[in-house]
Amino acid sequence: MREPIERGTGCVRGFGDLEAAIMDRLWSWQQPATVRELLADLNKDRDLAYTTVMTVLDNLHRKGWLTRDLDRRAYRYSPVSTRQAYSAELMREALDSSGDNATTLLRFVDAMTDAEAEAVRKALRKHRGSGRR
Repeated sequence: MREPIERGTGCVRGFGDLEAAIMDRLWSWQQPATVRELLADLNKDRDLAYTTVMTVLDNLHRKGWLTRDLDRRAYRYSPVSTRQAYSAELMREALDSSGDNATTLLRFVDAMTDAEAEAVRKALRKHRGSGRR
């Protein structure tokens, strides 16, 4: 079992099932949501208690993945980063743990579609043109 790694240490861990479902909704909705709003949507697929969702949201907030603002008597939760930034952090962690970054990157590139490979080439040209190395 993997140890949870706190954000801000340069490493990230994958979300649990309920954490992922909550983050997916918040990223998709692109607006803050309350426990009650998330619970109503999550309960379309499963049967969860209000306190379960509240606890997971509190944990995600404590870990630094969500911000929360008091709106009358309820908190509204929002993601700290985008889905793409989270995915990039997971990819960085996977690369760093591979033991051979170059070989891992080559295998990843081999699995890309032509459109994905072109997007990477375009991003590299832009990155190099910005003077960053």
